[in-house]
Amino acid sequence: MTPGKLKELLGQAGVGCLIAERDGRAIGYVSWLERTSFWSGEDYLHLDDLYVAAGERGNRVGERLMHAIAGVAGGRVIRWEVAEANVAAQRFYERIGATLITKKIGRWRP
Repeated sequence: MTPGKLKELLGQAGVGCLIAERDGRAIGYVSWLERTSFWSGEDYLHLDDLYVAAGERGNRVGERLMHAIAGVAGGRVIRWEVAEANVAAQRFYERIGATLITKKIGRWRP
């Protein structure tokens, strides 16, 4: 990713990002894409990434970012993937009340 490409992506409709700051410096962010499911026919937000700086973890920054994206979602479902090996993230998501569903993610670049 480059700064120019990031600026281009954030300028697209249906793409969003919120940044958490402390004393004028970024300490975390959440990014998402607005999507529609052909399976359910419902609009949802796909959480692309949630990141909190290592020194800020445990200070409720991630929880505040998740509540902020919930406000953006306006009642729509928020969906995301989390790596099976990322146990700390799974504990965090369960602590805020998320339901984690086991699913294999396929990737193909023909």
